[in-house]
Amino acid sequence: MGQHRIGIVTGGGDCPGLNAVIRAIVKAGDINGYQSVGIHGGLDGLLTPVQASPLTVRDMDGLLIRGGTILGTANSGRFAAKAGAGKTRLVPQKTLEEAKKNLNHLGLSALIIIGGDGSLTTAQQMFEMGFPVVGVPKTIDNDLDATQMTFGFDTAVACAVDALDRLHSTASSHNRVMVLEVMGRYAGWIAAYAGLAGGADVILIPEIKFNFEAIQKKIEEREVQGKHFTIVIVAEGAALDQQLVATDSGSSDREIKLGGIGHEVAARIESLTGKESRCVVLGHLQRGGQPTQWDRQLCTRFGVRAVRMVAKQEFGQMVALLPNGMMGAVPLKEAVNKIRAVDPKGELVMTARALGISFGD
Repeated sequence: MGQHRIGIVTGGGDCPGLNAVIRAIVKAGDINGYQSVGIHGGLDGLLTPVQASPLTVRDMDGLLIRGGTILGTANSGRFAAKAGAGKTRLVPQKTLEEAKKNLNHLGLSALIIIGGDGSLTTAQQMFEMGFPVVGVPKTIDNDLDATQMTFGFDTAVACAVDALDRLHSTASSHNRVMVLEVMGRYAGWIAAYAGLAGGADVILIPEIKFNFEAIQKKIEEREVQGKHFTIVIVAEGAALDQQLVATDSGSSDREIKLGGIGHEVAARIESLTGKESRCVVLGHLQRGGQPTQWDRQLCTRFGVRAVRMVAKQEFGQMVALLPNGMMGAVPLKEAVNKIRAVDPKGELVMTARALGISFGD
């Protein structure tokens, strides 16, 4: 029985598509003779008392379009790899030994860890400890360098674009400046893609230092053109006066909670221009709801490839979408702690600038 059981665990923040990956693993695993076991509540579910249960193909009904994760997840706890100020923290040896003992007791011959940089950093440490792990990349921020795209990102962008579409009508009706704050701790992919697709006038991202004089100039230019409203989209990780805006200062075992820059930007714009400015913070709306068709197929491909990697015992690696559009695998040690940032001189930013979109610089 042991060599035919695959453990599945979701870690870090939730996002649309996690259930679609679980579904693909269970269905592909069943066809290939594997029984799947779900670990509940993140990697801490491997600690005593173990939280695990079998997953059957029947259990997968309806999961393709369901947001979140039926297994539950956590971005804190004894397995948290990301600590305050973005530092990486090693999981204690005693914790890993306990998890490995329980993994063996469950009869698991492989563990598929679905998560972002933090979860995959832990996965690499577990692999070095002898765990047979395979990683699946998940982050709505799309900031993992080893894969062309992570699942959850496309759905988050769709949510942000929908918000921008709605804000356009109310902004134009009242001649206001509307500021939309979206996620993006280290990279501004959501803000850049959504801003381009949603017709934003100003895009503020962590990769490009901005100033309010440039934003004011953009707004005044629009006024001269007879456009008496302006749409601004800002990533939560964009620095305001060289400082991140946070709702708390974090702790020794958690990164700071970013948020609030949208309100700061709106207040400063109103003070400089005299135009009524409002802010909308999308927050966790970006993490919920049904995954888009793109994320559904990407999740399905990720899950199937992960099962193939287990069958071939390609452990210590992460599934990745390669530049040629095909599924591949990269070593976990080459995938973690390498942020994929928006290139300030890249095609995406240049396209936006060609349309007159300001990056506040």
